[in-house]
Amino acid sequence: MAAVFVTFLACCAAAAAEPVEPFRYGYRVLETHPHARDAFTQGLFFDDGDLYETTGQYGESSLRRVDLETGEVLQKTALPQSHFGEGAAMAHGNIFVLSWKNGTAFRFDPENFTLEKSYQYDGEGWGLAFNGEELVMSDGGAQLRFIDPLTFEETRRLNVTLRGKPLRNLNELEWVDGEIFANVWQTDAIVRIDPSSGAVTGIVDLRGLLPDEDYERGKTDVLNGIAYKGEKDVLYVTGKYWPKLFKIEIFEMLN
Repeated sequence: MAAVFVTFLACCAAAAAEPVEPFRYGYRVLETHPHARDAFTQGLFFDDGDLYETTGQYGESSLRRVDLETGEVLQKTALPQSHFGEGAAMAHGNIFVLSWKNGTAFRFDPENFTLEKSYQYDGEGWGLAFNGEELVMSDGGAQLRFIDPLTFEETRRLNVTLRGKPLRNLNELEWVDGEIFANVWQTDAIVRIDPSSGAVTGIVDLRGLLPDEDYERGKTDVLNGIAYKGEKDVLYVTGKYWPKLFKIEIFEMLN
């Protein structure tokens, strides 16, 4: 995956002539927690101290409440078997969950995981976050959609650029202190996005996060999942079918 990350940086750099260079960030691991190995992680977020996760794959997609310390699944509900679960976020006391290709978003009661309502949208659903007023949604392209959580109607779009060029494959999202953090699919990178301009202001390099001995050949998949608990520069991250979830602190590196 290191080669993929380098290619990701190099191709974007070669395509641009913008004067603004995104900051580079490294990481240090603060804590390591167990993570359910059957979780094809799509969405990850905290609410009121509780950790929630959505998982993908047809016939296996779910919404879960998870014990951070043990990795135990405390509460779980399945998505319809015909839907491939994607990102999720809490907004106005409701959990919203996207699906990949069905164009359907689900609204769940966070207490009992009852499915209360479904909504339709155009295109694919990938990542979801909440900025305090609007849901922010990715679709695998280089745009973010802003959604009214009361109606699930799209209100606007934001073009995301890295060094002035569109940045595609934006995946799981998290709103962090006024910025949008996003996994970039098939890389070990998390990008920091200015929600006003769409410009990538920082790149977090997470290469080497999961030790080699924790990779299961043919099973362990890509980095995906960002959760924020309110502690400055501290994130909780994991990946699809990863056996561990990490609490990390990020720090600026010299370019």
